[in-house]
Amino acid sequence: QSYCHRLQHDMYFLTSTSRLNEQVVDKIVLQLNRVYPQILTNEEAEKFRNPKASLHTRLSDLLKHLQKKGDRHCQEFYRALQINAEQLFNDLPSRKILKTPDPTEIDTDKEQYMLNDRGPVFFLACFSVAAGLALFWYCCNSETQVLGRARRILGFSPIIIGRHVRNICLLYLEDISRN
Repeated sequence: QSYCHRLQHDMYFLTSTSRLNEQVVDKIVLQLNRVYPQILTNEEAEKFRNPKASLHTRLSDLLKHLQKKGDRHCQEFYRALQINAEQLFNDLPSRKILKTPDPTEIDTDKEQYMLNDRGPVFFLACFSVAAGLALFWYCCNSETQVLGRARRILGFSPIIIGRHVRNICLLYLEDISRN
């Protein structure tokens, strides 16, 4: 979000009564007049520091003037506000929006420690598949002669593996034993 949009969003909050006193507004105007690059010229600074106009009017005019000048000028205003009225700067509505986390954003600190959020059933299913593949690979190795034992294990495991998968494994084992 650009600083001009933020300033437009914060304008009502800043100009409401008792938010900024005259001394703080004068300090902000002087800082904007003295920083490099110069944000306010001497004439503009005198205009916004004029004690004859009400504080509300001067502050509203200053904020509108900065919005017309561009994003860099609004950014410098926020910097001056942070230096001269830090508590008010932290209470700005646009700051509160920036501080609230985006619900779609991934929290990397949480994600770093969360390895798996699927639960124990998912773990058991993955472990069963891995154990089944390891057993299948071991049984298919031509150097081992455990086909009879593997057939017994696969024959008694309709709970772990489905019937169709068990039948395919048994047919595959029979084909390997023939070759």
